[in-house]
Amino acid sequence: MKKLPLSLYIGGAITAVLVGAAIVSQFWTPADPTAMNIAQRMKGPGVAGLLGTDQIGRDVLSIIMAGAWTSLGIAFTATVLGSAVGTLIGITAAALGGAFDRAVMAVNGVLFAFPPILSAILLGALLGGGPTTAIIAIGLFMVPVFARITRGAALQIWSRDFVQAARMAGKGPALITLQHIVPNISAQIIVQLAIQTGLGILSEAGLSFLGMSVAPPTPSWGRMLMESQTYISSAPHLVLAPGLAIAIAVLGLNLLGDGLRDLIDPRKGQAS
Repeated sequence: MKKLPLSLYIGGAITAVLVGAAIVSQFWTPADPTAMNIAQRMKGPGVAGLLGTDQIGRDVLSIIMAGAWTSLGIAFTATVLGSAVGTLIGITAAALGGAFDRAVMAVNGVLFAFPPILSAILLGALLGGGPTTAIIAIGLFMVPVFARITRGAALQIWSRDFVQAARMAGKGPALITLQHIVPNISAQIIVQLAIQTGLGILSEAGLSFLGMSVAPPTPSWGRMLMESQTYISSAPHLVLAPGLAIAIAVLGLNLLGDGLRDLIDPRKGQAS
């Protein structure tokens, strides 16, 4: 039996805690994450709650837990949508080749020039800010990532002998893609889902910092950073808590992706 990579254990544990905190926050938090208590404002960790309180007396731990639901929900939704569209484009480009393939790669290059934050600003001017804008912006950034990865992996499979045999047997590109290409590249897609979700969380935090994601009073890690930047010297816990939450979440998902890559390692797998 193949030994599980250490990164898979660590990344899986961190991700499980992240998902667990997000789910639990929908039913229970130590305090109401939107309730203000001016008398308890800017109390340090342990003085008023495990992680202290913010500038208007809200419990920081409760906001962090509720913010996990917001960040993970937006990031995962955007990544799934982007991966679905990007994967479809990538496998189609690999199957058809020619002018369509060249056009796809040209469009990919253009999309790569527009990061999620810039896309959100452009979309915000047209649609207004909000979670939908954030999901569309991050999802659009994910499309060329998955299209390029999927296309490259699919082209490798198309050159295999068993695919050539399927062609000689009279199977068309669509049937070959469904029966041989997709099963053999699914591992890479799963790995990228984990890694890109981590990048999605980072992007959502940046958009929230700029006010382009969820609106108050919905908890958000990025907005916590924005609101606390003037209190860095007087209440550093207001910056450290959301900053560490973002860093640990991204680290966990990246370790999970690396662990899955080492475990699955599709290059060593047997072709179907």
